[in-house]
Amino acid sequence: MSLIECVRISFRSIRTNGLRSVLTMLGIIIGVAAVIAMVAIGEGTSSSVASQINGLGSNLLIVSPGQATQGRVSLGAGSLNTLTMADAEAIAEHESVAGVAPSVNGRAQIVWGSSNYSSTLEGTTADFLSVRNAEVAQGRFFTNFEVTRQFNVAVVGTEVVSNLFKDTTTNPVGQTVQINRVPFTIIGVLKSQGSSGMTNNDDRILIPITTAMSRLTGGKNVGTIYVSAASSDLMETAEQDIRQTLRVQHNLRPQAEDDFRIRSQSDILSTAQEVSSSMTALLSGIAAISLIVGGIGVMNIMLVSVTERTREIGIRKAIGAKRRDIMRQFLIEAVTLSLIGGILGIIVGVGAAILVSKLGSLATSISVTPILYAFLTSSLVGVIFGVYPARKAAQLKPIDALRYE
Repeated sequence: MSLIECVRISFRSIRTNGLRSVLTMLGIIIGVAAVIAMVAIGEGTSSSVASQINGLGSNLLIVSPGQATQGRVSLGAGSLNTLTMADAEAIAEHESVAGVAPSVNGRAQIVWGSSNYSSTLEGTTADFLSVRNAEVAQGRFFTNFEVTRQFNVAVVGTEVVSNLFKDTTTNPVGQTVQINRVPFTIIGVLKSQGSSGMTNNDDRILIPITTAMSRLTGGKNVGTIYVSAASSDLMETAEQDIRQTLRVQHNLRPQAEDDFRIRSQSDILSTAQEVSSSMTALLSGIAAISLIVGGIGVMNIMLVSVTERTREIGIRKAIGAKRRDIMRQFLIEAVTLSLIGGILGIIVGVGAAILVSKLGSLATSISVTPILYAFLTSSLVGVIFGVYPARKAAQLKPIDALRYE
């Protein structure tokens, strides 16, 4: 028989046993669909995280305190209080640095009238907007003069506004609120930036860092120093300048380890993408198990088909069909079954990814590569799990096959 004739017979066999064929293909459909959907979600999440990290600021470097040890046991990153305002001022003197925004963080209760809301409080400087790539949607940001004089002014995120001034048409700019029982005047509202990792950039209250340290947190140390390099080409130079400056500021000996940590956007992005890729690979691997289950189903149904069609095989051999003809016929039937399941799986997987993107909060990115891999894998499953039944059919003796009841 020709290849076209074999394919035609395969489709006829699948159509004759429609329900059985669909149930057989179900494992392959689920496996292919799950792999495509998982890869689409993984790639979409990775792109979303990259976009969020790049949105933190232009050429951003993040300086945080180092970690203390107790009895050779690390107490974790940030357990040392080593950064100060003097460190931030020293870093800002370098030509490789475009801007510096020291920061202290905490939780605060903000009250306006009968509304009461808990949010993240961040004390920072006037360079925050340029360093952290933020914009003001309403009003203005506080100035260096207001930072120096410790003014009680605040700039809030859009989520703070929606929770504090809900069910009202009040303009938040100019309103006096109580932040941890201290009166502050809202002078601006930040433009929405969404979330970056576990941080909601719209749920925060920004006040001058001097005001935060003297009237709210009571501390003298800076939690984090955000530094914007003058250009992307000067990122490494800026990092070296920061490291040398802080070692001098902290009187560290040449052999002593840094009591601070410097991270760049590329470091954060690389870590986030590694985690995302690992999770995608893990979930895709789990989903791919369905393909193996589907392949076993194909082998099972083909063995049943060989048993059911034993007399047919005997007749074909009796009129001159060779072993390779019989083997090719059943192998093509197994591959056809797998390919139809793969195509249906691709349709279901792409549809699921689109549905998740539209109905859920997860970003998805559908690319051609995983679809091609899924298609080739389903073909390979048909070949691998179809060889044994095809070989068994080809090895039947004509006389035994003709006598089979």
